[in-house]
Amino acid sequence: MASASLLKTSPVLDKTEFVKGQSLRLPSVSVRCQPSALTVRASSYADELVKTAKTIASPGRGILAMDESNATCGKRLASIGMENTEANRQAFRTLLVSVPGLGEYISGAILFEETLYQSTVEGKKMVDVLVEQNIVPGIKVDKGLVPLAGSNNESWCQGLDGLASRSAAYYQQGARFAKWRTVVSIPNGPSALAVKEAAWGLARYAAISQDNGLVPIVEPEILLDGEHNIDRTFEVAKQVWAEVFFYLAQNNVMFEGILLKPSMVTPGAECKDRATPQQVADYTLSLLRQRIPPAFLSGGQSEVEATLNLNAMNQSPNPWHVSFSYARALQNTCLKTWSGRPENVKAAQDALLVRAKANSLAQLGKYTGEGESDEAKKGMFVKGYVY
Repeated sequence: MASASLLKTSPVLDKTEFVKGQSLRLPSVSVRCQPSALTVRASSYADELVKTAKTIASPGRGILAMDESNATCGKRLASIGMENTEANRQAFRTLLVSVPGLGEYISGAILFEETLYQSTVEGKKMVDVLVEQNIVPGIKVDKGLVPLAGSNNESWCQGLDGLASRSAAYYQQGARFAKWRTVVSIPNGPSALAVKEAAWGLARYAAISQDNGLVPIVEPEILLDGEHNIDRTFEVAKQVWAEVFFYLAQNNVMFEGILLKPSMVTPGAECKDRATPQQVADYTLSLLRQRIPPAFLSGGQSEVEATLNLNAMNQSPNPWHVSFSYARALQNTCLKTWSGRPENVKAAQDALLVRAKANSLAQLGKYTGEGESDEAKKGMFVKGYVY
């Protein structure tokens, strides 16, 4: 997201401009950088990139991540007893994008390639449904994780080959921002090789995306797996982000035309010493102050836990717009409420709207947690206990 001054002066992208033709994850924070004399790239899309980033970073709104691959979407459908077919994936994605009033709380939606080219069950293009709600369509552009030779059983993200032509096609289809998922594993090192590979890949992807009109989300995802404490996460995150910014600068990425998505700083999933929302907020904001040129936020926790941590980060003044980019933390209750039954669509859409509104309030620092369902709290840890 943009710096405070940039947010105040940049025009908002009109919705008509949007279209021209399973490891555990740490919750994340996305951050857009301040303009700098060192950011020299200015492609033909420069002004549009800034406008898109500012639109996505609208106050009280965030990103709905619905970019699960067909295989991952199939696992979610299986959890409610549904077969993994294109028709069933289409039905669920139609439910998500067509929630009345969703654009009040959601500014962008990350789509899988199938969804970008897909129509709703009523025959309307998914991207058109989003644009009508002033929601910017985005697209997952990587080609998945594969083993990194020479590392400590770590991974690297493939997909740079052909990315320019794919990105140009995605832009023509209506996408205006992009996501690239690379990961860093703390229990497996992380090795210097894996950190460098993640940072370089992100920088190349970001530069290619900008050259083709897409605002890149820059996210070195720090996996939640492990017994490490919050201090270890903090140190690794600082190391990773120092490397990321080094290579972003080397690749002439225009900082004010990106969205950063640093993982929230939390203990590992198996760590017995759990962190409170205030501790998560303090550590994460400290990371941002030390590594990010003055943002935006993602999940990997229970629905309520993710919202509480976001809210805590917006309780005190900071130089970023800290918002959300959630997948499971927005969809979980919605999916279970739907259960694949047409008669449950309205109730499921209402459930998604409740979660979107809760996170909208959290982005404004006004979330209280009152009236949350037991389903939304599932998997939530407090002082070693789950409720």
